Amino acid sequence: MATAAKKAPAKSRSDNKSRSDKQPNLSAPKPADFTKEEELSAYRHMLLIRRFEEKAGQLYGMGFIGGFCHLYIGQEAVVTGMKMALVEGDQMITAYRDHGHMLAMDLS
Repeated sequence: MATAAKKAPAKSRSDNKSRSDKQPNLSAPKPADFTKEEELSAYRHMLLIRRFEEKAGQLYGMGFIGGFCHLYIGQEAVVTGMKMALVEGDQMITAYRDHGHMLAMDLS
């Protein structure tokens, strides 16, 4: 019976330092200061998402939406903040619970 040749462990492509050994990038950009209009727009997006999710939950409970309905209630600020941080050329991918992403990105 032949024995399998043992392979050497794959070499790490890292610089052999753990993340905790690396110094933070202190020259990283600071958070943006938003105008009153930008903050109101963010609030409106969060409110739109919340109202949509509340209505979806109500319609699901009444049997008008079949299958599963995973609501996004309580996560409205996540996508709103993501949208505010996007720059030209950025891409975003979502999962099954993200009706709010479509609303925040003005998609329907």
